Amino acid sequence: DGALCPPLRAPPAAPASAKSREISAPPPAPLPALARAAPFLSLAHGGKMPSRLRKTRKLRGHVSHGHGRVGKHRKHPGGRGNAGGLHHHRINFDKYHPGYFGKVGMRHYHLKRNQKFCPTVNLDKLWTLVSEQTRLNYAKNEAGLAPVIDVVRSGYYKVLGKGKLPKQPVIVKAKFFSRRAEEKIKEVGGACVLVA
Repeated sequence: DGALCPPLRAPPAAPASAKSREISAPPPAPLPALARAAPFLSLAHGGKMPSRLRKTRKLRGHVSHGHGRVGKHRKHPGGRGNAGGLHHHRINFDKYHPGYFGKVGMRHYHLKRNQKFCPTVNLDKLWTLVSEQTRLNYAKNEAGLAPVIDVVRSGYYKVLGKGKLPKQPVIVKAKFFSRRAEEKIKEVGGACVLVA
């Protein structure tokens, strides 16, 4: 009688069981530490910061945009460093750095500096340059060995004679000895050794 019949449809597929879904779907990958710490840096952005958080968005409406009103984000219009010390920066150099340019007097070839540098140590501090254990070990020694104290290694050049030494022989190395220091070291059975 001319009535249209609805088109035939395939029967719907049976829904997969929960067990089969578990097997087919891979477990979700753990988020990297950065994504956990900052969720807005998600992998959907390719690890890039979103525009709304960038510094340029914050600076919109501020005329100089963080680059200052005077220099205006330009390089070195007056020259780099000490340029122009005799020309356009002369006033600054003459005022705050007088004597920066030019020469005075004669040159001194082979100048030896610190010729009078001679740090000293007295006899009463001599045994502090080695440990107390060292002194006791040599004091107990039956073979008559004496410890060597090199004052130059400790930063001193000259040994002076103030104070008393314990009655224990000691070998002292130094660049200079005063007369009294040498006498006192030899009195306790020690020796003075000159080093360069």
